[in-house]
Amino acid sequence: MNLTHEKSWYARKWSMDVLVDIIGGIFIAVGTYNFAAAAEFPVVGLNGIALIFYHLFGWPIGRVALILNIPIALFCFRILGRNFFLRSVRTILITSFIMDYAAPLFPVYQGDRMLAAICTGVLSGLGFALIYMRDSSTGGADFIMLSLKAKNPHLTLGKIAFVMDTVIVLLGTVIVSKDVDSLIYGMIISFLLSVVVDKVMYGIDAGKMTLIVTDHAKEVAEKFDQVSGRGCTFLKAEGSFARDKKDVVLCACNNKQMYIIRTAIKEVDPNAFIIIMESNEVLGEGFKAH
Repeated sequence: MNLTHEKSWYARKWSMDVLVDIIGGIFIAVGTYNFAAAAEFPVVGLNGIALIFYHLFGWPIGRVALILNIPIALFCFRILGRNFFLRSVRTILITSFIMDYAAPLFPVYQGDRMLAAICTGVLSGLGFALIYMRDSSTGGADFIMLSLKAKNPHLTLGKIAFVMDTVIVLLGTVIVSKDVDSLIYGMIISFLLSVVVDKVMYGIDAGKMTLIVTDHAKEVAEKFDQVSGRGCTFLKAEGSFARDKKDVVLCACNNKQMYIIRTAIKEVDPNAFIIIMESNEVLGEGFKAH
């Protein structure tokens, strides 16, 4: 019975992974083929390189990206691990198929280039975020970035991605469009894509976290609950200079509530030491469920 249940769970998970790959692949394909390709925008990743071949020789974007992925995947297999590699291969096959056979079924946008750039960045960002959230990738640049990071832990993924994206966008501009406007649009697309990925994966449930060092912890907590309807956590602390014992109130809230809460705390204790930090995601009672 347990074995049957486990098989059923894996089957449901695999089906959901494939469904997300299809939805994410549609977003990426439409953003790349129906918006970026028609406007001759340089885009990042292997799709950006595949777009160069598409404009120069008319080669299908999906198949070129798939062929380019083969040597990269073989080289990075051991570094990335078997499970992640196999999930990524499935995603690569699905997105490549959608790029060449599904995206051409949709109309190609021929309007304003700025709107096309926005749609490219947003749609592609949504697609990549959905795929990343299922612990998979579209291969190519992702494989290279993760492999370089594994070999050079001191390098950040942000720095690696920035260098790679810049090189590919510059190549696309020089070889295909040959104008500064396309370079600027390419950088806008890259920025929008990264922002959308971050917001979808971490930012939808983003909020604020504040640490309040005060001599009136109970009153601060009561005021916090009064204005926001949320609880707090008390922490014990000690000052490094005078060695005074202090209470620290830890609170989480959404972005809109932070200004009201800060004002209310100052009313209770004008001398409170307040630290306000960004919180990428808040899970638990009163926020998003685990």
